[in-house]
Amino acid sequence: MTGMIDPFGRAVTYLRVSVTDRCDFRCVYCMAEDMTFLPKSEILSLEELDRLCSAFIRKGVKKLRLTGGEPLVRRNIMSLIRSLGRHLETGDLEELTLTSNGSQLARFADELIDAGVRRVNVSLDTLDPDRFEAITRWGKLDKVLNGIQAAKQAGLDIKINTVALKNFNEDEIDRMIEFCGENAFDMTLIETMPLGEIDQDRTDQYLPLSQLRERLEKNWTLTDIPFKTGGPARYTDVGETGRKLGFITPLTHNFCEGCNRVRLTCTGTLYMCLGQDDAADLRAPLRASEADEVLDAAIDEAIGRKPKGHDFVIERRGDGPAVGRHMSVTGG
Repeated sequence: MTGMIDPFGRAVTYLRVSVTDRCDFRCVYCMAEDMTFLPKSEILSLEELDRLCSAFIRKGVKKLRLTGGEPLVRRNIMSLIRSLGRHLETGDLEELTLTSNGSQLARFADELIDAGVRRVNVSLDTLDPDRFEAITRWGKLDKVLNGIQAAKQAGLDIKINTVALKNFNEDEIDRMIEFCGENAFDMTLIETMPLGEIDQDRTDQYLPLSQLRERLEKNWTLTDIPFKTGGPARYTDVGETGRKLGFITPLTHNFCEGCNRVRLTCTGTLYMCLGQDDAADLRAPLRASEADEVLDAAIDEAIGRKPKGHDFVIERRGDGPAVGRHMSVTGG
């Protein structure tokens, strides 16, 4: 199989799958507090998600990341994760991983290891319990920290993802780096992205990571390294902790030239780019036939439309976000 090559010669080897748009948090930069979730009839069954993921793996995907919403709140999600683990055993898939808010990790850490998952990304923006409750609206920090420790104890490698927000957690980033150093976690800082209507102006949240890095370098020795995970982060080595610190900068530094990934939603919609609205419906071809020819053709057609890059900008304007859908719909 020759694999999936987009119009710009990039091989698509990384699929991110949102298994649910639901979440047990309501983070202020991701969702509105009063969210309307998709009706169950629109959401792919776990069997359909398995078949779709397997089609992509057959076509050359080597890394599969399950996201949400919060992937671990989907009922019976471990049956899907265990089933996808078969592709690790054959060697067709190199990595099966997930992004989580950590709230359910204490319940599932051991099962994840048994299913072949070796690494998880945990979204954590503050170590202050009051701030945590403020930013997640519903979350409890101690539950997440317990989940992270359970995952560490089970043998999962953990990377902490932190969205840098002006006037919220910028004074805490040094403490977060320290926390990751103490626990042998890598960390990635992320600029807020203009996705979906939320309850405030994103320009009030936006903190350019170039500015933040300058500030951090007063306390930490940050050395650029060529390390890559397949995602968009540019990594540095933190001399004082020996851990990696990544920067995801969709706004101050476009990272599209090496893009190797596509995103699939829980309804079977494929987004070839996080920052564009162009999408392909894979649910219809998936359900049209039990054979895979129609589905394979739809995937090929979609990859043939993958754009060169995104159009993210943050500015004060009346027409809302750059992209209308919420991050929880596309999958982080």
